Amino acid sequence: MECQEEKPIIYTMENKPIVTCAGDQSLFTSLYTSLAQQLPREPMEWRRTYGRAPKMIHLEANFVQFKEELLPKEGNKALLTFPFLHIYWTDCCDTEAYKTSVKEDMLRWQNSLRTHASPDWVIIVVEANDTKKKNKTNILPRSSIVDKIRSDFCNKQNDRCVVLSDPLKDSSRSQESWNSLLLKLRTLLLMSFTKNLGRFEDDMRTLREKRTQPGWSFCEYFMVQEELAFVFEMLQQFEDALVQYDELDALFTQYVLNFGAGDTANWLNSFCAPVRNWSGLLLRRPIDMEKRDSIQRGEASLLDLRSYLFSRQCTLLIFLQRPWEVTQRALELLHNCVQELRLLEVSVLEGALDCWVFLSCLEVLHRIEGCCDQAQLAANCSHTVGLWAYATDKLKCLGEHCGLVSEKGPTSEDLNRTVDLLAGLGDERPETVNSLQSPYKKLKEALSSVEAFERHYLELSHAAMEMYRAISRLRSARLVGKSLAEFYMRKGDPEKAETFLQEALKSYVSEGWGLPVTHTRKQIAECQKLLDRTEDYLQTCALLAGDVNLTTEERKHFCQEILTFAGKSGDQSPKVTLSMGVFAQLTRLQFRPATASVHSGAVLQVELNLRCFMPVSVSIQQLAASIHFDLERGGTNGRSKGAHRQTNPGTVEFSQANSSAGPPSSSGAAGPSLELDEIHDRSPTDNALNSTGVVCKNTHLVMRRHDSSSPPDTPNCVSPPTVAVKEGGQMLKVQDVTLEPGNNSIVFTAPSGQPGTYTLRQLYATVGQVQFVLPHIYPSVQYEVYSQEPQLTVEPLSEPLLAGLPQMVKFTLLTGHYTVKKGDALQLSNTDTMPILPSNSCTARISNPTAELVGESVLSIQSSEKVTSISLPSTPPYHTLEFQLEVLCVIPSGSDRPPNERLTNGEVRHRPRHYSHPDNPMITLDQRMSIDCPWSIYSTLLALTFYIPFKTKHSLLSAGNRKYIQVCVQNVSDVNFTLAEVKLTEKQNESLELQSLNTKTQQLLCSKHSVFCMWEVRWKDDLPSCLQCVFSANFSPANQDVSSSFKPFHYQFQLERVTTLYSVRVQITPPAGEQHCRSGFLCGLEVCITRLTEPGEGEMGEESKTDTDGLRTTKLMYEVADSSSNWAVCGKSSGMVSMPMAASATHKVQIEVMPLFAGHLPFPKIKVLKYLPHTAAVAIQPDPDSCVENDSLSLLDKALDDQGDTASIRSRGSVHSVGSGDQQNKPGVSMPRLEPFSPGQVFNHSHTQQVLVLPATDDHIMEVNAT
Repeated sequence: MECQEEKPIIYTMENKPIVTCAGDQSLFTSLYTSLAQQLPREPMEWRRTYGRAPKMIHLEANFVQFKEELLPKEGNKALLTFPFLHIYWTDCCDTEAYKTSVKEDMLRWQNSLRTHASPDWVIIVVEANDTKKKNKTNILPRSSIVDKIRSDFCNKQNDRCVVLSDPLKDSSRSQESWNSLLLKLRTLLLMSFTKNLGRFEDDMRTLREKRTQPGWSFCEYFMVQEELAFVFEMLQQFEDALVQYDELDALFTQYVLNFGAGDTANWLNSFCAPVRNWSGLLLRRPIDMEKRDSIQRGEASLLDLRSYLFSRQCTLLIFLQRPWEVTQRALELLHNCVQELRLLEVSVLEGALDCWVFLSCLEVLHRIEGCCDQAQLAANCSHTVGLWAYATDKLKCLGEHCGLVSEKGPTSEDLNRTVDLLAGLGDERPETVNSLQSPYKKLKEALSSVEAFERHYLELSHAAMEMYRAISRLRSARLVGKSLAEFYMRKGDPEKAETFLQEALKSYVSEGWGLPVTHTRKQIAECQKLLDRTEDYLQTCALLAGDVNLTTEERKHFCQEILTFAGKSGDQSPKVTLSMGVFAQLTRLQFRPATASVHSGAVLQVELNLRCFMPVSVSIQQLAASIHFDLERGGTNGRSKGAHRQTNPGTVEFSQANSSAGPPSSSGAAGPSLELDEIHDRSPTDNALNSTGVVCKNTHLVMRRHDSSSPPDTPNCVSPPTVAVKEGGQMLKVQDVTLEPGNNSIVFTAPSGQPGTYTLRQLYATVGQVQFVLPHIYPSVQYEVYSQEPQLTVEPLSEPLLAGLPQMVKFTLLTGHYTVKKGDALQLSNTDTMPILPSNSCTARISNPTAELVGESVLSIQSSEKVTSISLPSTPPYHTLEFQLEVLCVIPSGSDRPPNERLTNGEVRHRPRHYSHPDNPMITLDQRMSIDCPWSIYSTLLALTFYIPFKTKHSLLSAGNRKYIQVCVQNVSDVNFTLAEVKLTEKQNESLELQSLNTKTQQLLCSKHSVFCMWEVRWKDDLPSCLQCVFSANFSPANQDVSSSFKPFHYQFQLERVTTLYSVRVQITPPAGEQHCRSGFLCGLEVCITRLTEPGEGEMGEESKTDTDGLRTTKLMYEVADSSSNWAVCGKSSGMVSMPMAASATHKVQIEVMPLFAGHLPFPKIKVLKYLPHTAAVAIQPDPDSCVENDSLSLLDKALDDQGDTASIRSRGSVHSVGSGDQQNKPGVSMPRLEPFSPGQVFNHSHTQQVLVLPATDDHIMEVNAT
């Protein structure tokens, strides 16, 4: 305690700004308690200089009695002992007393302040209602005393004299007086702070700017800026105080870096002295006065300065409740100090720096544990784990330095080193003497014995690893584990060491760290050799032998280890299976032939390209690949993939990322990708698709389990499991192969005896007692051996096949496994619609599977009434036989349906289908032929598609009672034709004459063009109601001139209701008194409908009825329709007419119309339709496809059941009900309906007539602008 009194410890939190009190001390003592309590209650805004942000601070003060010794001397820059404010207390109310004593005392007080340049003062006059003083006669009013004081001392600063009224009373006046006093004191204190701190900072800044001058000392500047930090700490502005220490830290660091770069400073020499003490950081004191004094004297070492500076930063950070920043700064400090000692070339005893770092790490951790609970420590272990790991590493270095890690224990030299290190620690500090777990005791105990060191080192290592795992920093945890493995290796425990090394190796391999992988593998190999684990050791040796990070000598050493073991006899050592990925890499696989598909018994070669990783040549007794055989997927029987055989890639490249040992993976954890293939199930008879599906080809890779902590299929981490190789199955084998370092090529002959799919699954190489196995060949490699059934196809020699003309078709026979013998023949069934034309010479070509011509032979073709027999030449299996035949597809003439025919196989031959494709205007015909083949008991049905080159249509034209038939032939093909002998006949009526109006005997019919032919119908008695017509012509391609090349073409059609029943005449008369019609004036429209013939038998029953006069009549409906909007109909535009069914019967209708335009206007269009009552049966409509009416003289151009026309009739208010289209179409509802006449039954004489319409007036106005 005596020592503490001589040299007190400064604790800045207890320091307060000094305020001196002069005058009446008893008065001040009575008010001290209230003043000290109320002063810091209200915060004040502190506005600082240089644009710094204002802050709210609570002001406290240390009130002391005024002594002239407290006033600052000239040159003294200490702020902690600086009096910021001087107060004079008085309660004088007597004039005599004021003049005789108080005034003189105030003068002495102010003279002292002026002498020491202390302008911050205030005089406080206390008013109290004292009964004793009221009896005095010379008492003046209190205000007079205050005025005298102000006039004597405060001439220009009246606010420096403050009155405190009744301070000891509890009244509003007293409280208001107190508030005024406290505000004045806070303001004056704050002004003094601002002024004095500003002056101090300016002086400090000036001193810092002189740092380049000789004689400048960092230690002196350190003390000055720390004084400023103390003031901020005194004001509880810890952030500003921390900034001061950070600036000092940065300034010193910059000087050290400059020293390392060659820019030296003289004051740094004191920090280059050898380190004599390495007791570590001291964070349990607010201020380490010993180190501060050494800094002030300029005797501190680098570690002393850094330790003191960090202890101050730590104290302030804990005040700021930022303990985790302490750990971050501590880790940076420890690493930086090590580097700074090297830069300054400071002499340090070997191991001393490790002691200092170890003690400092534990001191920081204990300091943090003292201000945080266990829950906070566990949640924020990410901030402390770095210190734990650093302490572990330094303790390991100390153990190695002191001989505590070796198997034999420390030597005498090691013990001497330990004694020297412990001597540099000094005595234990008083703060930690009573602590059982102090850093000092831990280090001293750890260095005392091998067992204690091992206990402490393992405790720290496991604690660091657990923390790293808790925050998911697995790399760092495994790095600590690797250090722990090295410790176990030194201790002679390789089994424990290998566990940690394997964990570290997983991280290095998955992240691609080449050099750490190599170094760790060497350590693992050493462990495995000591443990006598032969298989694992050989696996690691193989990896190291192929590691390019090692020297050639090292690689050869590890390769020789493998060859030495492989050369042992089977009695001395068992057979060992290793992964192929460590020995060689499969880079390329190529099939010959490249299609990877051959027929059974054919020769198939497989070339493997292997990249050997070994540094020397390696002789292999056997190199083999196991094959998985799949019978279902081979050949063409049963399930097959599509209509054709699957095509396998002839060459497979294996990327380096796959290493041929497993599927590629994204970041080593995504697993193999799916290999999907499509499967079709087809019928064996007609190849029809029964079902389809998707199959996964690499299920064995996708479904297997992977370790979540390591990438799949990585032989680098652990030894692969033993793979059982099936010796009895089909295999690719080659004996006695020498693999050179680098790329090698090996050729196998693949088995191809049995049809099916062969998949290469495993590859293994045998070197004596060592077998290298590639468990999965990826991507999947397979080839197909097929046994193909004979296939016969027919295809056109040129597209398209035109019906009606001889066309060449090509027959292709793929013999498959069948051998075509002499005498084998194809039996083709003959049909009338597609006969096979005889040929003088037909040559067959025979080619092998590679499309090379083998031979040619002339075919023998024999034809009978029903069968055409084609004798085939001898052809070996799996060859192609091709020949050509000429066929003719007969164009169907029309609606005639030939009787059903039967093919040679007994099936009924159906009529050829004809249809039109949207992209092709030609109508197509599908012709099927039946072929009996010698290799099958079933007939083969083949189809050919022919295209009809023509489109034919007909139309009936009328001119009164005269009838004409027009036939249009359109060439829709790309070939030009010549038409000859064009005829039209009628099959039923011999008296009917069809007179041709065609003048040319031959006509050229170009592509995409049409030819029109016309005949006039003449009859003697009566014109039949129905005509059965046949159009015939001969056609030939235009480029052939031989008359024998013409082929017939027939077109049948039927015309019904061809007789003209009614004629319609229209007449337009101008208005009265006018010669011509005028626009806008009403004109007369007269419609005359005349019956031309007597009614027929069918017409009498369905359309007519009998009047009261016995006359049969029928009802017609007329409508005036002007689609060009030239006429306006006034009145009804439609109506009903009761027409007598007798020849020459006439009915006239008068209608008023108005021309809307002038000029030659066409007559309005008149439509006439049959009106059928609700009792009439629905008439059978003629086939619209059999007859197309495009006669310009016809009356009807549109059916009346069109919705637009019926709507217009209803809108005009017709009194006749015609019904709607929807009602007429409903079954079971008998409604009146309208029915159009057939083409030619109504003839309109006025269809193309025009009438002259004049304008309404002849006045014309023309505007002319002349410029």
